Amino acid sequence: MMNLFGKNPAFNPNDTSSLVEACLRKDARAQRALIRQYYGYAKSICLRYSGDNESAEEILNDSFLKVFNNLGRYDNAHHFKTWLRSIIINTAIDYYRKSLREIPYSGYEIVDAVDLHEDAITKMSADEILSLVRKLSPAYRMVFTLYVIDGYSHKEIAEMLGIREGTSKSNLQDARKKLQSMILKINPSVYHAYEIKNLRPNEN
Repeated sequence: MMNLFGKNPAFNPNDTSSLVEACLRKDARAQRALIRQYYGYAKSICLRYSGDNESAEEILNDSFLKVFNNLGRYDNAHHFKTWLRSIIINTAIDYYRKSLREIPYSGYEIVDAVDLHEDAITKMSADEILSLVRKLSPAYRMVFTLYVIDGYSHKEIAEMLGIREGTSKSNLQDARKKLQSMILKINPSVYHAYEIKNLRPNEN
């Protein structure tokens, strides 16, 4: 397809490999095309690691900046999405550490122990669940998202966050209890036991 100046773009906007090659040549159009192609995917990851939209946008912008600055290290033998995801998660962790320095978090929070019926989860939309996860304290949200959603082990999380493995397990347990407590408030008629840990079995 011809552009306004009568020249074909030097890349295929629908092919990631072509976009990456053009981005390595510092082609601004290719950079914009790459962002458009992966914007939705990247934004969804940023949202679940942030407590508000402003933070999500900051993580998103920093992530794409790191992508373009480190594109020469990308190995096209692997899926670009996998590489992008790791950059976004690492950027979210950097943002989390920065926020802790600016607003120290004690790590202590009173958590109510409650149990819920399975319907409390199954009747909620993905957006509703995400909105509750984003209300967790930074430490709880970080561990819960890394473990339950992105599948990291407690050992990996401990290394990534610079905490003890036992702290990661404790934060996950408290995060689940906190979520249960929040769900109970929006589903007050639910009485039977349900454990959020069933979202991911074999915790240990």
